[in-house]
Amino acid sequence: MVGIIMGSQSDLPIMEQAANFLKSLDIPYELTVVSAHRTPERMFDYAKTAKERGLKVIVAGAGGAAHLPGMAASCTTLPVIGVPILSSNSIDGWDSVLSILQMPGGIPVATVALNGALNAGILAAKIIATSNEQVAENLQKYQDALKDKVLGTVDDIKAKHPNHFDQ
Repeated sequence: MVGIIMGSQSDLPIMEQAANFLKSLDIPYELTVVSAHRTPERMFDYAKTAKERGLKVIVAGAGGAAHLPGMAASCTTLPVIGVPILSSNSIDGWDSVLSILQMPGGIPVATVALNGALNAGILAAKIIATSNEQVAENLQKYQDALKDKVLGTVDDIKAKHPNHFDQ
């Protein structure tokens, strides 16, 4: 259901965060390298055939000039989520962030934070959940677990630092 693409293998440690989240919710995905600059024909073919292959969302990660998310978005009607990646040729990641964020009118790309592939995976799951009740239920369980984790830390802190005004 979700296509996860990246500009090069060096992006894999970041992009696996999206894959691992989708895997945890039993959402099918494919993960591959598609470079906008080094394999443009592959990128065009990937994006143009994504819908007919059953994909519902594309998560595209790229560093440096970061053209992959926008170029993929220009070739499909599917939603594309861009993940800017701090790469070895990046200028503190800002080049990647701005390349993905500042898309021209008509070609939107949802953009997550620098190296934010986990949030991209979550956003992709939320998009799928609009038409898939099982995914929606699994997402609710995930969000409930986040809430429980935070509330658990509140109790831990209170135990270590009781409110002395209540005495």
